[in-house]
Order: sequence, then structure tokens, then C-alpha cells
Amino acid sequence: MTDDALVIFTPSGKRGRFAPGTPVLTAARQLGVDLDSVCGGRGICSKCQITPGYGEFPKHGVTVTEGALSEWNAVEERYDRIRGLKEGRRLGCQARIMGDVVIDVPPESQVHRQVIRKSATARTITMDPATHAYYVEVAEPDMHEPSGDFQRLAAALREQWQIEGVEAEPALLRRLQPVLRKGEWKVTVILHRDHHHRPRILDIHPGFWEGRLYGLAIDLGSTTIAAHLCDLRNGNVLASSGLMNPQIRFGEDLMSRVSYAMMNPGGDREMTNAVRSAINGLAATIAAEAGIEPGQIVETVFVCNPVMHHLLLGIDPVELGQAPFALATSESLSIPARDLDLDAIHDNARVYVLPCIAGHVGADCAAVALSEEPDKSDEMVLIVDVGTNAELLCGNRDRVLACSSPTGPALEGAQISSGQRAAPGAIERVEIDPGTKEPRFRVIGSEIWSDEPGFAEATAATGITGICGSGIIEVVAEMRMAGLLDAGGLIGSAEQTGSTRCVPQGRTHAYVLHDGTAVGGPLITVTQGDIRAIQLAKSALYAGARLLMDELGIERVERVVLAGAFGAHISPKHAMVLGMFPDCPLDRVTSAGNAAGTGARIALCNIGARTAIEAEVKRIHKVETAIEPRFQEHFVAANAIPHATAPFPELAKIMTLPDVAFNAGGGDGGRRRRRG
Repeated sequence: MTDDALVIFTPSGKRGRFAPGTPVLTAARQLGVDLDSVCGGRGICSKCQITPGYGEFPKHGVTVTEGALSEWNAVEERYDRIRGLKEGRRLGCQARIMGDVVIDVPPESQVHRQVIRKSATARTITMDPATHAYYVEVAEPDMHEPSGDFQRLAAALREQWQIEGVEAEPALLRRLQPVLRKGEWKVTVILHRDHHHRPRILDIHPGFWEGRLYGLAIDLGSTTIAAHLCDLRNGNVLASSGLMNPQIRFGEDLMSRVSYAMMNPGGDREMTNAVRSAINGLAATIAAEAGIEPGQIVETVFVCNPVMHHLLLGIDPVELGQAPFALATSESLSIPARDLDLDAIHDNARVYVLPCIAGHVGADCAAVALSEEPDKSDEMVLIVDVGTNAELLCGNRDRVLACSSPTGPALEGAQISSGQRAAPGAIERVEIDPGTKEPRFRVIGSEIWSDEPGFAEATAATGITGICGSGIIEVVAEMRMAGLLDAGGLIGSAEQTGSTRCVPQGRTHAYVLHDGTAVGGPLITVTQGDIRAIQLAKSALYAGARLLMDELGIERVERVVLAGAFGAHISPKHAMVLGMFPDCPLDRVTSAGNAAGTGARIALCNIGARTAIEAEVKRIHKVETAIEPRFQEHFVAANAIPHATAPFPELAKIMTLPDVAFNAGGGDGGRRRRRG
């Protein structure tokens, strides 16, 4: 037993044990955690701010008590008094580790800032937004006609625009009379009319107002929050921005967050407050980037998985953690933004949340269905939207099925030994020469490969810091293609593979992708544990797809669509080598980019789309992977790379995978070759 404290950093997932009294900044540096510091630990720069988490963390197997970090010291108190620290924040150079603790490193404290890889996809959208500006001329008050100013405004909207039954908040009524008189009874009304034809006045301006109205389409994911600021006149995306979901510090995957809410009274409220605060900050950031006032944002559309849906709405997600995975509500919601504490946008802004399909297939999957329209396809199509929790759609115009599959965060670079989020300096592309077994790679922030002239200069600013999700997927596939990895997922020894890059690591081996230790950089390896994490993730993905195909009674799909950041940044070839989805001609595997975000934009810009997806969600049948015995059968078979029994004939047409087997027998590992 050891008296050293276990320290777990999120979102990186890096952990280690440290003697009591060790500064958090020191622990972060020793573990290679991306925590900034300019002043050298003197408590001046504030770059090393961290947020400790307290309570039960079942995923990590720790309970964090209030005394896990040292008490505030004079340096922190002085800094807070003069410049202010956000609630719950500490200075990593001053806070000392006293017990087991989970520590979140917020984006602004990371040297290599997260790249939110969910940009807006170009899309033609028929514009019919819920919020419009209407110019009206209102009858002046008359001693002989004792109606109120609001009633005469409503009459003007009815007579001049055929809009019946308008409503307004008391706060707007307080402004009504001075605005009418300032505009000499001519005003521009900002009116929200949802797809159920309920009109509500959001704002009013004197005279003819020529300002623009904007909306936010937000994809609220478990790991990242991506937002697109849209002009409600023409649908143009003015700016896209994103950030890490701050709930990561409560658990990287959905069930960890549900467990946190179960184990910690008030934990659900903590997570709700964290995500709402982050959305407010994101709204202000994206407005500044576009050069508009946040108050011009009059509408927001959200798509999210069921757990994020409940936490956004302030609903305890505990029921989603146990069968039958009941949602508090599965229908769409149209509510005031103030109900979600979204105070960075217009005071009377409205929020629309797409409907959920089922307990673990959420509004984000509905948004993908709205964007990709499998219900209108003549071909049998499989749509794969991979995040920390994968959601899949399979079908055609006759029938569409959906399921979710718990892939975990490994495909996004988390829980990987040298893994990190997508940020400048992270390895994102990898190739391994099958003859020499030598790698070449590219990092985010540079288009130059590591074996090309100018690479060192191009990466001098960022360094080579780790490996992100696309990088880990490519390197594992490349290792399989180069004969460094066998079908069972075992890494061979140097003797078995003929490569000195395969180094012993306990009873297993690791592959050295990059050794930067000579210049003070990291040693980036792919370990046997990393391979296992990828195997578990890809097996869950494949098993979910295969389960939908079983339900449809089909043996193959004609088309595969990869959605989300995964789809935009992973090559179909590498995904197929890993066996992430059933065999399909590679030219029939396409990327849809951030399809959930596109669906959110469609719903933002066209109220008819809201009616359409609400109807379609009722027709999509959910297949529950958690209780289906065949899911486990498919999962086990899919552990092999690419698969234990499925032949993958389309893959065999374009490459021959080495048929190697690495085991305790050593030697040449029984090296053979076969097709596929």
C-alpha cells in the first residue's frame, strides 16, 4: 500500500500517484498534462487555473473529499481579490495535492487549445425561420375607441400580416408605449411563430428597423459543444466555434455522469450549471467573432444525446442509467431561453430542442436523420455518428432503424496512453512503411509530413505533443497493414516484427511512433492497452451496425455515411481495416461532416423541418443493444482486426493484410499471408 495520492486529470485522462504536498502544476508537468504556466509557479500569471472535482467518481474508482487539495493560501486570496477567480477554480501552482483528486484543466488553461472539429457543412436550406421582423403601422389611440396599445398592435399584425393571437411578455409591455410613440405609431416587431403557429413578440423597435436577426444551432455533445451562428434572413453561417464540454470533469462518458448524479446529491445540478455557463460563454465568444451583439441572437436550436438533453434542461438523468432507460420527455420543446439560464443572448430569445428517438438515441440522432434523410433513400444506407456514444441509423424509404452503442472516448484520443484532444501539435495522420516498419506522420497545425523538409520548423511552435483520435485510428490500422499487429490485436516483439520500434513493456510490447525525449519532448508510443481500448470501441460500433442489419434481414449495406468529427477526419480505408463498420465498397463510404450540426441548422432556418422530423422520429424504430443477446455475439467476433469471421471481400479487393500471429511462442510468430 502507498500513502501517495491518486491524481486524475481530465480531459486528458492522465493519472499518477504523488506524495502529499506536491503542487498540482508539478504533477501535471510530470504526467505531461497540458497545463499552462508563464510565471514559473509564482501565482502571477493565472495561466494554470484548474477545477477540482469532489464527490464519488465510480468510473475512476475514487472518492474525492473536501480536503483533497490544500486550503487557499495568501497568493490565491490576493489574486482572487485583485483579478478574480471563477467559482471553484484554483491556481495549479499554489494548490497542493493532499488526497485522491480529480482535476479538470479548462480550455483556457491548456497550452495547446482544443480544435473543435465540427465545422459547418455547406448546405442549401429553404429559408422559413420561426423568427421574423414585421413592419406595421398601428392605429393611434382614440377617445371613442378605448382599446389598449397592445390590442391595436395585435390588430395591425392581424390586418397587415394575417398573424392571429399574438402574445408578449410583461417586460415587453413595459416598453411598448414609449416605442410606439417614438416611432409615431410605426414600428418593427420581432415575432417568433413556432411550427405550431403560436406567435409571440420578442422585441419591438420604433419605425422601420433594418437590423439583422441571428440564431444559434448548437450540437451539445458529451465531449465537445459546437455552435454555428446563422443569419436568419439567408441562412449564412457567420461563425462557427466550439469548446470542451466542462462536464468532462464529472466523467468522460455518459454513464459516468449518470453515476456522478446518483452518487453525489446535487450532482446533476452541478453538471447543469456547468454546461449552461459554458453555453453562455460560447454565445458571447461566437458573437464577438462575428462582430455582432449577443442580444441580436433571438433563437437557439439544440441537438444532444438524451443524457445531455436532460442535464441541459435541469432534469436528473438517473432514470437513463437503468433499464428501461426512460426519458422524462421525448418530444420536442419550444421554451424561453431564460428557462435554461441563457442570459448571454436576447432577453426574450426562444429555444427549440429537437425530439429524442428513445432512451439512448437522442435529439442529435434525430438531427442526423433530418440532415441525411435515410427515409428518402432507395439504397440501404448505414449512417454512423461516432462520439463518446455512437448513434447509428440503418434503412431506406421502407424502414429506418436506430440504435446507440457505447464506444467510449478512445476513438477521440481519450484513455490512450499518449492520447490527447485534437489540438495543434497532436499527431492526426500516420503512415507506416510495410517494409521498413518506419512511420511518417502529420500533426494538427502543419501540412508537412514528418519525413519532409521543413517539418521541424513547421512544428517548432506547437511541438509534437501526443496523438488525437484520427491519429490513433490510423496508426493502429497502419500497424495491422504493416504486420506489426496481428488479427487478435497483439503487438509483436522486435524479433517477431523485425522492427526495433517494437519495445518491451512489461509482459507486452509497444510501438514507438515518435521519440522526442532527446529535445525534452514526449515519448509517443502505441501500447497494448491502447490497442485494447480501440478494439473495444470499434467492436461496439460494428456490433451496433450488425444488429440493425440483422433486424432488417440484410447481409450488406449499399452505402455508408460517416457523420461527425469522426467522419470528417478518418479515412474510410483505415476505418475499414479496423473493422469499424461492415464491409462496403470504399467508394460508397462518404463523410457527411457534422451532420447533427447540419440538422440543427436546418431546424433553425426552416420551421417546416421541425414538423417533418417530429413525424419521422415517431416512425424510426429503436433497437436496444443493452438487452439484445446478439449484440454480445457480434461484439466478441468484432474484436479481431478487422473481424474474426466476416470475410470483408471489398477490403480484400484493395489490399492483402499480413496473416501474422504473435504469442508467447516468439520466433517468427507463425508469419503467413492471406487475402483480406
